[in-house]
Amino acid sequence: MLETLEVGLKVIVLGAGVIGVSSAWYLSKLGHDVVVVDRQPAAGRETSFANGAQVSVSQSEPWAAPSAPMKVMKWLFKEDAPLLFRPQMDWQQLSWGLKFLVECLPSRYRFNIQQMVNLGLYSRHSLQALRAETGIEYDHATRGIMQFYTEESDYAGAAEACTLLSKYGIERRVVSRDEAVRIEPALASLGEKLKGASYAESDESGDAFKFTQNLATLAEANGVKFMYDTAIESLRTDHDRISSVVVRRKDSATGEVMSADAYVVCLGSYSTPLLKTIGISIPVYPAKGYSATLETEGFSGAPQMSLTDEAMKIVFTPVGNRLRIAGTAELAGYNTDINMVRCEALIRRARELFPTAADYDHPQYWTGLRPSTPSNLPLIGRANYTNLFLNTGHGTLGWTEGPGSGRALADIVSGKVPEVDYRFLNVDGRKPA
Repeated sequence: MLETLEVGLKVIVLGAGVIGVSSAWYLSKLGHDVVVVDRQPAAGRETSFANGAQVSVSQSEPWAAPSAPMKVMKWLFKEDAPLLFRPQMDWQQLSWGLKFLVECLPSRYRFNIQQMVNLGLYSRHSLQALRAETGIEYDHATRGIMQFYTEESDYAGAAEACTLLSKYGIERRVVSRDEAVRIEPALASLGEKLKGASYAESDESGDAFKFTQNLATLAEANGVKFMYDTAIESLRTDHDRISSVVVRRKDSATGEVMSADAYVVCLGSYSTPLLKTIGISIPVYPAKGYSATLETEGFSGAPQMSLTDEAMKIVFTPVGNRLRIAGTAELAGYNTDINMVRCEALIRRARELFPTAADYDHPQYWTGLRPSTPSNLPLIGRANYTNLFLNTGHGTLGWTEGPGSGRALADIVSGKVPEVDYRFLNVDGRKPA
Protein backbone atom coordinates (compact mmCIF):
# COMPACT_ATOMS: atom_id res chain seq x y z
CA MET A 1 0.00 0.00 0.00
CA LEU A 2 1.25 3.49 -0.86
CA GLU A 3 1.10 5.33 2.44
CA THR A 4 2.44 8.88 2.16
CA LEU A 5 1.07 11.49 -0.20
CA GLU A 6 3.89 13.22 -2.05
CA VAL A 7 3.23 16.75 -3.31
CA GLY A 8 5.44 19.39 -4.88
CA LEU A 9 8.15 17.00 -6.04
CA LYS A 10 10.64 17.86 -8.74
CA VAL A 11 10.12 15.16 -11.37
CA ILE A 12 12.16 14.50 -14.50
CA VAL A 13 10.24 12.65 -17.24
CA LEU A 14 12.45 10.96 -19.82
CA GLY A 15 10.66 10.88 -23.16
CA ALA A 16 8.17 13.20 -24.89
CA GLY A 17 5.94 10.75 -26.74
CA VAL A 18 2.26 10.35 -25.92
CA ILE A 19 3.18 8.38 -22.78
CA GLY A 20 5.75 10.87 -21.49
CA VAL A 21 3.69 13.97 -22.24
CA SER A 22 0.56 12.41 -20.68
CA SER A 23 2.60 11.56 -17.58
CA ALA A 24 3.96 15.10 -17.42
CA TRP A 25 0.47 16.60 -17.80
CA TYR A 26 -1.04 14.64 -14.94
CA LEU A 27 2.02 15.08 -12.71
CA SER A 28 1.77 18.81 -13.22
CA LYS A 29 -1.96 18.75 -12.45
CA LEU A 30 -1.11 17.11 -9.12
CA GLY A 31 1.20 19.97 -8.22
CA HIS A 32 4.63 18.63 -9.15
CA ASP A 33 7.47 20.58 -10.76
CA VAL A 34 8.04 18.68 -14.02
CA VAL A 35 10.82 18.69 -16.61
CA VAL A 36 10.55 16.56 -19.76
CA VAL A 37 13.69 15.57 -21.68
CA ASP A 38 13.70 14.24 -25.24
CA ARG A 39 16.32 13.85 -27.96
CA GLN A 40 13.92 14.97 -30.70
CA PRO A 41 13.29 18.63 -31.61
CA ALA A 42 9.62 18.44 -30.53
CA ALA A 43 7.11 16.20 -28.78
CA GLY A 44 5.74 13.06 -30.41
CA ARG A 45 8.44 12.70 -33.07
CA GLU A 46 9.10 8.97 -32.67
CA THR A 47 6.61 6.12 -32.07
CA SER A 48 3.70 8.54 -31.52
CA PHE A 49 4.27 10.25 -34.88
CA ALA A 50 2.22 8.28 -37.42
CA ASN A 51 0.53 5.31 -35.79
CA GLY A 52 -2.83 3.78 -36.70
CA ALA A 53 -4.73 6.62 -34.96
CA GLN A 54 -7.11 4.25 -33.18
CA VAL A 55 -8.28 4.54 -29.57
CA SER A 56 -9.27 0.91 -29.80
CA VAL A 57 -10.27 -0.53 -26.44
CA SER A 58 -12.38 -3.11 -28.28
CA GLN A 59 -9.20 -4.60 -29.72
CA SER A 60 -7.60 -5.31 -26.36
CA GLU A 61 -6.61 -8.77 -27.47
CA PRO A 62 -2.96 -9.67 -26.91
CA TRP A 63 -0.80 -11.03 -29.69
CA ALA A 64 0.05 -13.88 -27.33
CA ALA A 65 -3.07 -15.96 -27.91
CA PRO A 66 -3.41 -19.76 -27.97
CA SER A 67 -3.52 -19.63 -31.78
CA ALA A 68 -0.48 -17.35 -32.13
CA PRO A 69 2.39 -19.90 -32.31
CA MET A 70 0.94 -21.59 -35.40
CA LYS A 71 0.31 -18.24 -37.08
CA VAL A 72 3.88 -17.08 -36.39
CA MET A 73 5.22 -20.31 -37.93
CA LYS A 74 3.03 -19.81 -41.00
CA TRP A 75 4.25 -16.22 -41.42
CA LEU A 76 7.91 -16.88 -40.56
CA PHE A 77 9.34 -16.56 -44.07
CA LYS A 78 6.78 -14.15 -45.57
CA GLU A 79 8.34 -10.74 -45.96
CA ASP A 80 4.92 -9.04 -45.98
CA ALA A 81 3.44 -11.09 -43.10
CA PRO A 82 1.32 -9.19 -40.51
CA LEU A 83 3.64 -10.39 -37.73
CA LEU A 84 7.19 -11.10 -38.86
CA PHE A 85 9.57 -12.68 -36.38
CA ARG A 86 13.05 -12.21 -37.83
CA PRO A 87 15.34 -14.46 -35.73
CA GLN A 88 18.67 -12.91 -34.76
CA MET A 89 21.65 -13.74 -32.58
CA ASP A 90 20.06 -11.70 -29.82
CA TRP A 91 19.56 -13.05 -26.31
CA GLN A 92 16.97 -10.36 -25.56
CA GLN A 93 14.90 -11.42 -28.56
CA LEU A 94 15.16 -15.11 -27.61
CA SER A 95 14.14 -14.41 -24.02
CA TRP A 96 11.21 -12.31 -25.20
CA GLY A 97 10.10 -15.05 -27.57
CA LEU A 98 10.14 -17.72 -24.86
CA LYS A 99 8.11 -15.51 -22.54
CA PHE A 100 5.70 -14.84 -25.41
CA LEU A 101 5.03 -18.58 -25.70
CA VAL A 102 4.19 -18.75 -21.99
CA GLU A 103 1.73 -15.88 -22.39
CA CYS A 104 -0.06 -17.86 -25.11
CA LEU A 105 -1.41 -20.26 -22.47
CA PRO A 106 -5.21 -19.90 -22.21
CA SER A 107 -5.13 -18.81 -18.55
CA ARG A 108 -2.53 -16.12 -19.27
CA TYR A 109 -4.44 -15.00 -22.37
CA ARG A 110 -7.64 -14.46 -20.38
CA PHE A 111 -5.82 -12.61 -17.59
CA ASN A 112 -4.05 -10.33 -20.07
CA ILE A 113 -7.29 -9.45 -21.85
CA GLN A 114 -8.87 -8.41 -18.55
CA GLN A 115 -5.89 -6.21 -17.67
CA MET A 116 -5.76 -4.62 -21.12
CA VAL A 117 -9.49 -3.90 -21.08
CA ASN A 118 -9.34 -2.37 -17.60
CA LEU A 119 -6.51 -0.04 -18.56
CA GLY A 120 -8.02 0.76 -21.96
CA LEU A 121 -11.42 1.74 -20.57
CA TYR A 122 -9.80 3.85 -17.86
CA SER A 123 -7.61 5.56 -20.44
CA ARG A 124 -10.47 6.30 -22.82
CA HIS A 125 -12.45 7.82 -19.96
CA SER A 126 -9.38 9.89 -18.99
CA LEU A 127 -8.99 11.08 -22.59
CA GLN A 128 -12.63 12.09 -22.79
CA ALA A 129 -12.39 13.99 -19.50
CA LEU A 130 -9.19 15.73 -20.64
CA ARG A 131 -10.85 16.71 -23.91
CA ALA A 132 -13.86 18.12 -22.08
CA GLU A 133 -11.62 20.04 -19.67
CA THR A 134 -9.21 21.54 -22.19
CA GLY A 135 -10.93 21.46 -25.59
CA ILE A 136 -7.78 19.88 -27.04
CA GLU A 137 -7.95 19.29 -30.80
CA TYR A 138 -6.45 16.28 -32.56
CA ASP A 139 -8.78 15.41 -35.47
CA HIS A 140 -10.68 13.11 -33.15
CA ALA A 141 -13.75 11.15 -34.20
CA THR A 142 -16.22 9.24 -32.05
CA ARG A 143 -17.85 7.07 -34.70
CA GLY A 144 -16.49 3.82 -33.28
CA ILE A 145 -14.22 1.22 -34.86
CA MET A 146 -15.26 -1.60 -37.15
CA GLN A 147 -13.31 -4.80 -37.63
CA PHE A 148 -14.15 -6.32 -41.00
CA TYR A 149 -13.63 -9.86 -42.23
CA THR A 150 -12.75 -11.08 -45.71
CA GLU A 151 -12.31 -14.70 -44.60
CA GLU A 152 -15.31 -16.83 -43.66
CA SER A 153 -13.35 -18.47 -40.85
CA ASP A 154 -12.55 -15.09 -39.26
CA TYR A 155 -16.18 -14.00 -39.48
CA ALA A 156 -17.32 -17.29 -38.00
CA GLY A 157 -15.03 -16.71 -35.02
CA ALA A 158 -16.13 -13.11 -34.49
CA ALA A 159 -19.09 -14.02 -32.28
CA GLU A 160 -16.85 -15.98 -29.92
CA ALA A 161 -14.40 -13.08 -29.67
CA CYS A 162 -17.19 -10.57 -29.02
CA THR A 163 -18.72 -12.83 -26.36
CA LEU A 164 -15.34 -13.16 -24.64
CA LEU A 165 -14.77 -9.39 -24.66
CA SER A 166 -18.30 -8.72 -23.37
CA LYS A 167 -17.37 -10.63 -20.21
CA TYR A 168 -14.78 -7.94 -19.54
CA GLY A 169 -17.03 -4.96 -20.25
CA ILE A 170 -16.38 -4.38 -23.95
CA GLU A 171 -19.37 -3.79 -26.22
CA ARG A 172 -18.41 -5.15 -29.62
CA ARG A 173 -21.16 -6.78 -31.66
CA VAL A 174 -21.19 -8.89 -34.79
CA VAL A 175 -22.89 -7.26 -37.78
CA SER A 176 -23.88 -8.67 -41.16
CA ARG A 177 -22.35 -7.61 -44.43
CA ASP A 178 -25.34 -5.41 -45.22
CA GLU A 179 -25.32 -3.72 -41.84
CA ALA A 180 -21.56 -3.16 -42.05
CA VAL A 181 -22.04 -1.34 -45.38
CA ARG A 182 -24.89 0.67 -43.93
CA ILE A 183 -22.67 1.83 -41.04
CA GLU A 184 -19.63 2.40 -43.28
CA PRO A 185 -20.58 2.84 -46.96
CA ALA A 186 -16.93 2.63 -48.07
CA LEU A 187 -17.06 -1.11 -47.40
CA ALA A 188 -19.38 -1.52 -50.41
CA SER A 189 -16.28 -1.43 -52.61
CA LEU A 190 -15.21 -4.80 -51.17
CA GLY A 191 -18.11 -6.53 -52.89
CA GLU A 192 -18.21 -10.26 -52.26
CA LYS A 193 -14.88 -10.09 -50.42
CA LEU A 194 -16.70 -8.69 -47.38
CA LYS A 195 -18.10 -11.52 -45.25
CA GLY A 196 -19.21 -9.41 -42.28
CA ALA A 197 -17.84 -7.32 -39.44
CA SER A 198 -17.85 -6.57 -35.75
CA TYR A 199 -18.52 -3.06 -34.49
CA ALA A 200 -17.48 -1.25 -31.32
CA GLU A 201 -19.48 1.96 -31.24
CA SER A 202 -17.73 3.39 -28.16
CA ASP A 203 -14.23 3.38 -29.64
CA GLU A 204 -12.62 6.52 -31.02
CA SER A 205 -9.84 7.68 -33.29
CA GLY A 206 -7.58 10.69 -33.67
CA ASP A 207 -4.11 11.92 -34.53
CA ALA A 208 -1.79 10.85 -31.68
CA PHE A 209 0.97 13.16 -32.91
CA LYS A 210 -1.28 16.21 -32.94
CA PHE A 211 -2.65 15.24 -29.52
CA THR A 212 0.85 14.85 -28.08
CA GLN A 213 2.04 18.18 -29.47
CA ASN A 214 -1.06 20.07 -28.30
CA LEU A 215 -0.97 18.46 -24.86
CA ALA A 216 2.70 19.44 -24.57
CA THR A 217 1.68 23.05 -25.31
CA LEU A 218 -1.01 22.89 -22.61
CA ALA A 219 1.43 21.31 -20.17
CA GLU A 220 4.00 24.00 -20.86
CA ALA A 221 1.37 26.65 -20.11
CA ASN A 222 0.78 24.80 -16.83
CA GLY A 223 4.45 25.12 -15.89
CA VAL A 224 6.04 21.99 -17.37
CA LYS A 225 9.49 22.61 -18.84
CA PHE A 226 10.48 20.77 -22.03
CA MET A 227 14.11 20.18 -23.00
CA TYR A 228 14.19 19.08 -26.63
CA ASP A 229 17.23 18.16 -28.73
CA THR A 230 18.64 16.68 -25.54
CA ALA A 231 19.98 13.12 -25.48
CA ILE A 232 19.68 11.04 -22.30
CA GLU A 233 23.10 9.52 -21.66
CA SER A 234 22.88 7.71 -18.34
CA LEU A 235 21.27 7.36 -14.94
CA ARG A 236 23.39 7.62 -11.81
CA THR A 237 22.55 5.67 -8.69
CA ASP A 238 23.19 6.09 -4.98
CA HIS A 239 22.36 2.88 -3.13
CA ASP A 240 18.62 2.34 -3.62
CA ARG A 241 17.93 5.70 -5.29
CA ILE A 242 18.60 7.47 -8.56
CA SER A 243 20.81 10.44 -7.77
CA SER A 244 20.83 12.12 -11.18
CA VAL A 245 20.50 11.77 -14.93
CA VAL A 246 23.21 12.83 -17.36
CA VAL A 247 21.93 14.52 -20.53
CA ARG A 248 23.63 16.17 -23.47
CA ARG A 249 22.09 19.05 -25.36
CA LYS A 250 22.46 19.17 -29.12
CA ASP A 251 25.82 20.58 -30.25
CA SER A 252 27.11 20.53 -26.66
CA ALA A 253 30.54 19.02 -26.07
CA THR A 254 29.83 18.01 -22.48
CA GLY A 255 27.06 16.30 -20.58
CA GLU A 256 24.85 18.02 -18.04
CA VAL A 257 23.91 16.48 -14.69
CA MET A 258 20.27 16.95 -13.65
CA SER A 259 18.85 15.98 -10.27
CA ALA A 260 15.26 15.53 -9.09
CA ASP A 261 13.15 13.90 -6.42
CA ALA A 262 11.73 11.37 -8.88
CA TYR A 263 12.53 10.08 -12.35
CA VAL A 264 10.04 8.63 -14.84
CA VAL A 265 11.25 6.53 -17.78
CA CYS A 266 8.90 6.83 -20.79
CA LEU A 267 11.37 5.99 -23.54
CA GLY A 268 9.41 3.26 -25.29
CA SER A 269 11.69 0.60 -26.74
CA TYR A 270 14.74 2.58 -25.66
CA SER A 271 13.79 2.17 -22.01
CA THR A 272 15.34 -1.30 -22.10
CA PRO A 273 18.98 -0.38 -22.90
CA LEU A 274 18.94 2.61 -20.53
CA LEU A 275 17.62 0.58 -17.60
CA LYS A 276 20.04 -2.26 -18.31
CA THR A 277 22.94 0.06 -17.41
CA ILE A 278 21.67 0.25 -13.82
CA GLY A 279 20.89 -3.43 -13.48
CA ILE A 280 17.19 -3.43 -14.36
CA SER A 281 16.03 -5.94 -16.96
CA ILE A 282 12.57 -5.43 -18.45
CA PRO A 283 10.78 -7.59 -21.06
CA VAL A 284 10.31 -4.76 -23.57
CA TYR A 285 11.42 -5.45 -27.13
CA PRO A 286 10.90 -3.30 -30.23
CA ALA A 287 8.25 -4.36 -32.75
CA LYS A 288 8.69 -2.28 -35.87
CA GLY A 289 5.41 -0.97 -37.24
CA TYR A 290 4.73 0.76 -40.55
CA SER A 291 2.24 3.29 -41.85
CA ALA A 292 1.37 5.19 -44.99
CA THR A 293 -0.44 8.52 -44.93
CA LEU A 294 -2.39 9.58 -48.01
CA GLU A 295 -4.29 12.69 -49.06
CA THR A 296 -8.03 12.12 -49.60
CA GLU A 297 -9.10 15.61 -50.69
CA GLY A 298 -10.49 15.39 -54.22
CA PHE A 299 -10.96 11.63 -53.98
CA SER A 300 -14.02 9.56 -53.10
CA GLY A 301 -14.66 6.28 -51.38
CA ALA A 302 -12.44 6.72 -48.32
CA PRO A 303 -13.72 5.27 -45.03
CA GLN A 304 -15.43 7.77 -42.73
CA MET A 305 -14.63 5.75 -39.61
CA SER A 306 -11.66 3.73 -38.47
CA LEU A 307 -11.53 0.18 -39.83
CA THR A 308 -9.42 -2.85 -39.05
CA ASP A 309 -8.77 -5.48 -41.70
CA GLU A 310 -8.68 -8.69 -39.64
CA ALA A 311 -7.09 -10.82 -42.36
CA MET A 312 -4.04 -8.58 -42.82
CA LYS A 313 -4.02 -6.82 -39.42
CA ILE A 314 -4.11 -3.44 -41.16
CA VAL A 315 -5.83 -0.30 -39.90
CA PHE A 316 -7.51 2.31 -42.10
CA THR A 317 -8.29 5.55 -40.26
CA PRO A 318 -9.47 8.91 -41.60
CA VAL A 319 -7.44 11.68 -39.95
CA GLY A 320 -8.75 15.03 -41.11
CA ASN A 321 -8.36 15.06 -44.90
CA ARG A 322 -5.86 12.20 -44.80
CA LEU A 323 -6.12 8.43 -44.69
CA ARG A 324 -3.75 6.63 -42.34
CA ILE A 325 -2.98 3.03 -43.27
CA ALA A 326 -0.98 1.25 -40.59
CA GLY A 327 -0.08 -2.20 -39.48
CA THR A 328 2.34 -5.10 -39.45
CA ALA A 329 4.86 -5.86 -36.73
CA GLU A 330 8.44 -6.86 -37.36
CA LEU A 331 10.54 -8.23 -34.50
CA ALA A 332 13.98 -7.39 -35.81
CA GLY A 333 15.81 -5.47 -33.10
CA TYR A 334 16.39 -1.73 -33.14
CA ASN A 335 16.73 -1.34 -36.90
CA THR A 336 14.62 1.62 -38.10
CA ASP A 337 15.23 1.30 -41.85
CA ILE A 338 12.06 1.35 -43.91
CA ASN A 339 11.33 -1.99 -45.55
CA MET A 340 9.60 -1.07 -48.81
CA VAL A 341 8.13 -4.56 -49.22
CA ARG A 342 6.10 -4.05 -46.06
CA CYS A 343 5.17 -0.47 -46.99
CA GLU A 344 4.03 -1.50 -50.45
CA ALA A 345 1.95 -4.29 -48.92
CA LEU A 346 -0.07 -1.63 -47.09
CA ILE A 347 -0.73 0.32 -50.29
CA ARG A 348 -1.49 -2.81 -52.28
CA ARG A 349 -4.12 -3.93 -49.79
CA ALA A 350 -5.64 -0.45 -49.62
CA ARG A 351 -5.89 -0.21 -53.43
CA GLU A 352 -7.51 -3.64 -53.52
CA LEU A 353 -10.17 -2.73 -50.95
CA PHE A 354 -10.73 1.00 -51.52
CA PRO A 355 -9.48 1.69 -55.08
CA THR A 356 -10.60 5.33 -55.38
CA ALA A 357 -10.16 6.45 -51.77
CA ALA A 358 -6.92 8.44 -51.83
CA ASP A 359 -3.83 9.59 -53.67
CA TYR A 360 -2.05 6.24 -53.74
CA ASP A 361 0.76 7.57 -55.95
CA HIS A 362 2.18 9.87 -53.26
CA PRO A 363 2.19 8.04 -49.92
CA GLN A 364 4.14 9.30 -46.94
CA TYR A 365 5.75 6.24 -45.38
CA TRP A 366 6.80 5.94 -41.75
CA THR A 367 8.18 3.31 -39.45
CA GLY A 368 8.49 3.28 -35.67
CA LEU A 369 9.51 0.90 -32.91
CA ARG A 370 6.60 -0.12 -30.72
CA PRO A 371 7.76 -1.09 -27.22
CA SER A 372 6.22 -4.53 -26.79
CA THR A 373 6.03 -6.90 -23.84
CA PRO A 374 5.32 -10.63 -24.33
CA SER A 375 1.95 -10.22 -22.61
CA ASN A 376 1.06 -6.87 -24.27
CA LEU A 377 0.73 -5.43 -20.75
CA PRO A 378 2.70 -2.21 -20.24
CA LEU A 379 5.01 -1.75 -17.26
CA ILE A 380 3.66 1.06 -15.10
CA GLY A 381 4.80 1.82 -11.57
CA ARG A 382 7.82 1.92 -9.30
CA ALA A 383 11.04 0.19 -10.35
CA ASN A 384 13.67 -1.36 -8.10
CA TYR A 385 14.93 2.07 -7.05
CA THR A 386 12.75 4.01 -4.65
CA ASN A 387 12.48 7.14 -6.79
CA LEU A 388 12.51 5.55 -10.25
CA PHE A 389 9.23 4.96 -12.09
CA LEU A 390 8.43 3.23 -15.38
CA ASN A 391 5.74 3.90 -17.95
CA THR A 392 6.66 1.85 -21.00
CA GLY A 393 5.88 -1.30 -22.97
CA HIS A 394 2.51 -0.34 -24.48
CA GLY A 395 3.13 -2.03 -27.83
CA THR A 396 0.47 -1.21 -30.42
CA LEU A 397 -1.84 0.38 -27.82
CA GLY A 398 0.24 3.35 -26.69
CA TRP A 399 -2.36 5.80 -28.02
CA THR A 400 -5.25 3.78 -26.60
CA GLU A 401 -3.66 3.41 -23.16
CA GLY A 402 -1.56 6.60 -23.02
CA PRO A 403 -3.72 9.12 -21.13
CA GLY A 404 -4.79 6.55 -18.53
CA SER A 405 -1.24 5.30 -18.09
CA GLY A 406 0.00 8.84 -17.53
CA ARG A 407 -2.77 9.55 -15.05
CA ALA A 408 -2.13 6.33 -13.11
CA LEU A 409 1.62 6.93 -13.09
CA ALA A 410 1.12 10.43 -11.70
CA ASP A 411 -0.96 8.96 -8.88
CA ILE A 412 1.73 6.41 -8.08
CA VAL A 413 4.49 9.03 -7.99
CA SER A 414 2.26 11.08 -5.68
CA GLY A 415 1.80 8.18 -3.28
CA LYS A 416 -1.76 7.37 -4.35
CA VAL A 417 -3.18 4.05 -5.49
CA PRO A 418 -4.64 4.52 -9.00
CA GLU A 419 -8.37 4.07 -9.41
CA VAL A 420 -8.04 1.45 -12.15
CA ASP A 421 -7.71 -2.26 -11.35
CA TYR A 422 -4.39 -3.11 -13.00
CA ARG A 423 -1.30 -5.08 -12.05
CA PHE A 424 1.04 -2.14 -11.49
CA LEU A 425 4.70 -2.47 -10.57
CA ASN A 426 5.26 -2.39 -6.82
CA VAL A 427 1.91 -0.86 -5.95
CA ASP A 428 0.24 -2.60 -3.03
CA GLY A 429 3.28 -4.86 -3.11
CA ARG A 430 2.24 -6.21 -6.50
CA LYS A 431 4.36 -6.99 -9.52
CA PRO A 432 3.26 -8.29 -12.91
CA ALA A 433 2.73 -12.05 -12.80
